Amino acid sequence: MPAATAALSRRRLMARVELAGSAVCFGLMAILARKLTLPGAGFTAGHLAVLRFVVGALVSLAAFRLLPGLYWPSNYRLLVTRGLSGGAVVVLYFYALAHMPAGEAGILYNVFPVIAVVMSLFLFRERPTIHLWLAVLAASLGVVLVLGQGHAGLSLGRGGVAALAAAVFAATSANAIRAARHTENAATIFFYFCLAGLPVVLPFALDPWPRLTGGFGIWGLGVLMSLLAYGGQLLMSEAYGTLSVSEAAVWLQLLPIVQFLLAVPLLGERATGFGLAGVLITVAGVAYGTAFGHRRRA
Repeated sequence: MPAATAALSRRRLMARVELAGSAVCFGLMAILARKLTLPGAGFTAGHLAVLRFVVGALVSLAAFRLLPGLYWPSNYRLLVTRGLSGGAVVVLYFYALAHMPAGEAGILYNVFPVIAVVMSLFLFRERPTIHLWLAVLAASLGVVLVLGQGHAGLSLGRGGVAALAAAVFAATSANAIRAARHTENAATIFFYFCLAGLPVVLPFALDPWPRLTGGFGIWGLGVLMSLLAYGGQLLMSEAYGTLSVSEAAVWLQLLPIVQFLLAVPLLGERATGFGLAGVLITVAGVAYGTAFGHRRRA
């Protein structure tokens, strides 16, 4: 029993590190997506969504070629469901980033971990502890302060509606990943995410694409954005194999924090005292949930 408990503790620690790494990857991805959809860059939200899926699928096929036992699908219906909902998330979130500041898009999109926890109550009969609920609420409050910068509200508009819709689909995807991790590995889940998500985003990429000639730098940033998305998705899916949806929700609050901290130097978005206070509250919430949030085994 002591050996099994120690092994479980190590797996949980590794899963938390994976979610922290996932937040860094997704934060950088959002920054690049915002830069690539600014006027004059040449990419639309649909372009970036298609590029992300194509690059992800090619990298996955290369990984399957190098590691033959890595591709092992089982529950095709669940894999396709995750892919379709994930495709909707990608195109909606990129659309939001193209039509509103990255900070505001992040605050609206980041309600998805809370929605995912509520869904998990019915789908998996998860019973988060009161400490975990408090951690989720504290971390969410910190995110609101960080991204709201002390303002009373946000103007929705087309970008805001898209960000909220992306949050609902992201919560669905989170629970689908959690369910799929019982039978599928993270690499297989990601491959079907790209495969099933590509037809969803293709109709939104019919505008003329940027030319390759003279624009290699822009295309290089687009490929880098796609590789960061690949890393973020893989790390997140791997973590869901160990952590519950509710505990993962606490750590997912780090994503907008990373996005906020990167947007200040890279996009020139301003920070205030409310933002810095929000960072401290979010980090405190994550620490509290990590220390006291999980149920002790007998």
